Amino acid sequence: MARARPQLIRARLETLHPTQLTVGLAEVQAKRQEWQQLKRKARTAALNDHWFPCVLGPRQRYYIVDHHHFGLALLQEEVKEVPLLVLKDLSFVEPDSFWEVMGFNQWAHPYDAQGVRRSFERIPGRILDLQDDPYRSLAGLLRRAGGFAKDATPFSEFLWADFFRRRIDIETLCKLGAKVRARGMKLARSQDARYLPGWVGQIVD
Repeated sequence: MARARPQLIRARLETLHPTQLTVGLAEVQAKRQEWQQLKRKARTAALNDHWFPCVLGPRQRYYIVDHHHFGLALLQEEVKEVPLLVLKDLSFVEPDSFWEVMGFNQWAHPYDAQGVRRSFERIPGRILDLQDDPYRSLAGLLRRAGGFAKDATPFSEFLWADFFRRRIDIETLCKLGAKVRARGMKLARSQDARYLPGWVGQIVD
């Protein structure tokens, strides 16, 4: 029996359901700034390059499984519609079983801004209601700066966020200043981080 191919469609961004509790708002802001610098044709191209992977769930609602930061940035920039890549139709699955299936497939990440696992019911129904996790912001900033490489492992940057969470206290992190970034970069390139996806090794002087 042939496997169903992913379906390409368009949908209203505000109707999409997230599959995680948090984002890094500093990274969202960075994506907004990038968007603001683009001309009309470049914005169209950017959207065409960022199909939102999703799953069709109960009540015919689409649940995005990636690009939450970009989605929130676009909503704040008043973008109305985005392209979707429908990975799976789970609309027939009972609501009580749906999130378990999502978790099994690594399509959901129910961890809060303190890195604590919560029930799937705590995942908000709107992208606009995602919480800020400053450690996820730090992870995103350090990846952009070359601290580690982008990796296909699901929710890999949340693994990095938890790595920094255990090593940098929240009071120190607050302003994401140069000293915090330098410390984070040193940690990211250390041997302690070698088990994490995208680790690029230590800096050689």
